Amino acid sequence: MSNQKSFIAKVEEAILKSTKPKYMDIREDINRFLADKLNSNDKPPKGIFKSFDFNGMEVFTIGDENAEKTVLYVHGGAYVNEINYQHLLYCFKLSRKLNVRVFLPVYPLAPSHKVNESLELITEFYETLAHEDKLILMGDSAGGGFILSFCQYIKTIGLPQPSKIITFSPWVDISLGNPPYDSANDPILGEVGLREIGKSWAGDLDTKDYRVSPLYGDNKGLPRTLIFAGTNEIFYKDIKVYVENLKRDGVDVSFIEGNGMFHIYPLFPNPEAKKAFKEIKKEIM
Repeated sequence: MSNQKSFIAKVEEAILKSTKPKYMDIREDINRFLADKLNSNDKPPKGIFKSFDFNGMEVFTIGDENAEKTVLYVHGGAYVNEINYQHLLYCFKLSRKLNVRVFLPVYPLAPSHKVNESLELITEFYETLAHEDKLILMGDSAGGGFILSFCQYIKTIGLPQPSKIITFSPWVDISLGNPPYDSANDPILGEVGLREIGKSWAGDLDTKDYRVSPLYGDNKGLPRTLIFAGTNEIFYKDIKVYVENLKRDGVDVSFIEGNGMFHIYPLFPNPEAKKAFKEIKKEIM
């Protein structure tokens, strides 16, 4: 990646900072946000993308069913925010430019639901795809952390690994066990809010259980893994440690750092994201 952040990325970062949710940095706000979420009825976007029901879980499907490769994409949103058009449009781009079929599960979210419920549903859905020769798992932020934990988990129940893993800014430690964290310079996320959300998502599990924090899990046997992260995001230092864990466990991993970039930057329309997409194309094609 270039050492100089693009003008477009700087503008995007400024916009993100101006709209950063207060619940990420203020304890009273995150408590209120989670309480409100319990009574809310968030729905995924409707419109041009097809979906189907799988055991009560909606699954979006994008792309040609005869495509050579299949992507299972687990969306981010800190385990509390629903899938949105940013995720869907990015997966539409993947399907068109890389000739893949993409599945996006609308998994149950905190605080009304806990990780075990979503893990069970996505495991059941994964079993229907596990016969695919070229199955790729992708995810951003919380979704990226989820698929890394998921691949550690499916080893314990005898399911085959995907052919590859690709993640953007994965949340690898919901315990945030290596403070201090620089919330001020992250235009999207904050330590105060993330800690409370992490506890809610974990439920009865310890926040350092590998099923919610892959940083503490066993990566031996995981497939080829490609990870993107911005050097200015709150997760950066935890992701760096996780990449070293992957290497220690013998995983073939590439870590692409966006210099000065923010959280999940490959999902945004900027020159740095275009470079990231070229790397993804090389990985998938």
